[in-house]
Amino acid sequence: MAPGRTLVSLLALASAAFAAPTVVIDEPTVKVNLARHNVNLEKGGYDVLAHDRARLANFKEKAAAKASLTERTASAAATNAVTYYSLAVEVGSPATTYDLIVDTGSSNTWVGATTKYKATSTSTDTREKVSVSYGSGSFSGTEYTDTVSLGTGLTITKQSIGVASRSEGFTGTDGIVGIGPTILTEDTVSGVTEVPTVTDNLYTQGIITEKVVGIYFQPPSGTSEAQVNGELTFGGVDTTKATSAITYTPITTTEPASYYWGIDQSITLGGETIMTTTAGIVDTGTTLLYLPENTYDSYVSATGATLDENTGLLTVGSESDLQSLYFTIGGTEFELTANAQIWPRDLNTLIGGEANSIYLVVASTGEDEGSGLDFINGYVFLERFYSVFDSTNNQVGFATTSYTDATTN
Repeated sequence: MAPGRTLVSLLALASAAFAAPTVVIDEPTVKVNLARHNVNLEKGGYDVLAHDRARLANFKEKAAAKASLTERTASAAATNAVTYYSLAVEVGSPATTYDLIVDTGSSNTWVGATTKYKATSTSTDTREKVSVSYGSGSFSGTEYTDTVSLGTGLTITKQSIGVASRSEGFTGTDGIVGIGPTILTEDTVSGVTEVPTVTDNLYTQGIITEKVVGIYFQPPSGTSEAQVNGELTFGGVDTTKATSAITYTPITTTEPASYYWGIDQSITLGGETIMTTTAGIVDTGTTLLYLPENTYDSYVSATGATLDENTGLLTVGSESDLQSLYFTIGGTEFELTANAQIWPRDLNTLIGGEANSIYLVVASTGEDEGSGLDFINGYVFLERFYSVFDSTNNQVGFATTSYTDATTN
């Protein structure tokens, strides 16, 4: 999920005219498992779109506020995600374990949405107020510092964490561990300009040697509520998960995407360019793949897809109606196969759909190219590629995995 966020000031200086840095960290420092959760919703498929579009509106609203140097506030109806990835995080001594959503689109870490915070001997109440809006939810409360363990070998002392006294949109989870850029915490806690993220403190406390996070997801299998099918690598990348070299691309200079984990990319379909090189963002908290309206219209025309009223998603009669989408990022072409464009059929009933129907994960941002935030590569994209979020060199990286060509959907 994403509070209004802007990348560290150095990112604004990055230029696509310069070649992406060639730094590749081959050995991971510490790896921790991620679990994917499937949430049984009552409202049907529109929750998928409502959740994502609330985030998109929040991204743009807060970026505009940042650019104009006004107070950054945004609001929207709280909506639950259909699925999310979480990490078991221990806080305090003796520790309480919290199930926290892993979010590249925000940087505050907080607890207390479901399992209430328990102060221990390592807890310090800063008495400062914290408040973050994510578009798809929000929380407010008090900022503490405490001992936080993200996994074996990843114990941080005096980590700044929010303790929620109120939260919306986080049913079934305890909060968020934010792994976005530090500046995304700006103005979220009273009395301070920014708060160090978990990645910052892992680095400054000597636990990792680079502010780099590698993320590996697997497409879902079956309908179980929770599956351990992902991995975070702090301090480097796990090249054993990749089946190609990692392509790095600098953070885009185009606003408002440049305020986030923003990149430049183009898309072709059937040999035709349906999206010229433009700027958008990569976000683990967004479910679907969002394309600008004119690109979306070209996609609908090429696939013959129609809008399904029950789910709010596009649908086709057969997988044979689909062709691969080719994303050019950092000079490398990445293929999103026909199967990867299909919503997991095992999860159709969770979004109010028919069990055997084919629903698509491509949706529209509602605006044509040129908004400055023209696309979002959500986790349906990230489940097919290894991704790297590199604050040290202000870049994002991608590589193929064994699931890039999988036919799991």
